[in-house]
Amino acid sequence: MILASRNSHKLREFAELLPGLDLQPLPDRVQSPVEHGETFAENALIKARAAREATGEVVVADDSGIEVEVLGGRPGVRSARYAGEAATDGENLAKVLQEVAATGQGTGARYVCALALIDEAGEEHLFEGECTGHLIPEPRGSGGFGYDPAFVPDDTGPDDNRTMAEIDPDEKHSLSHRGRVARELAEYLGR
Repeated sequence: MILASRNSHKLREFAELLPGLDLQPLPDRVQSPVEHGETFAENALIKARAAREATGEVVVADDSGIEVEVLGGRPGVRSARYAGEAATDGENLAKVLQEVAATGQGTGARYVCALALIDEAGEEHLFEGECTGHLIPEPRGSGGFGYDPAFVPDDTGPDDNRTMAEIDPDEKHSLSHRGRVARELAEYLGR
C-alpha cells in the first residue's frame, strides 16, 4: 500500500499507527499534485487520486493540520505552508502563536485529519478524525512535529498541561487526530 507522501514524520507516524500494513512512500518518479482543495478531505482525495493514477496501487493519503478558533479556523489546509511555501515547522508555529497573541483572546484549537483510501477496485473511502485542545504561548517538548510543541490536548484532562511534543508516542497515538483515523482505517480493512 502506498502512502501518498514523502514526509518522513508522517511516514514514521503512520508506520507506528498501522504496524500490520506495509506502507511504502510515494515513489520519487511520481509528482505530488497541487493541493488546491478548500477542506482536508478534498486535499486527501486529490493526493490519493494522483498517486493511484500514477502507480495503479492501493493508496492512502492524508491531509491534516490545525484550526485555531480565534483565527477563524486558520491555518487550516494551509497549516504546512502558513508562513510561506518553504516555511519550516518552527516558522509556521511562530506565526500562529504571534497571531493568537495579537488577538488577546482564547486559544482553543483542534487538529484535523482526513484520510483517503483508494482500494483495489478503485473505490474511494474517506475517514476523518480530530483532537481538540488549546495553544500555549511558549512551545515545549522535543517530540512530535508541526504545531505539537504548543498544542495541549483536551483528552489528557484539565489538570494535565503537557503538549503533544511532551507526550510519549503511544499516548499521543491513542488520542491524536491521525491515531483516530488510523484506527478507523484499520477497522475498515479488518472487515
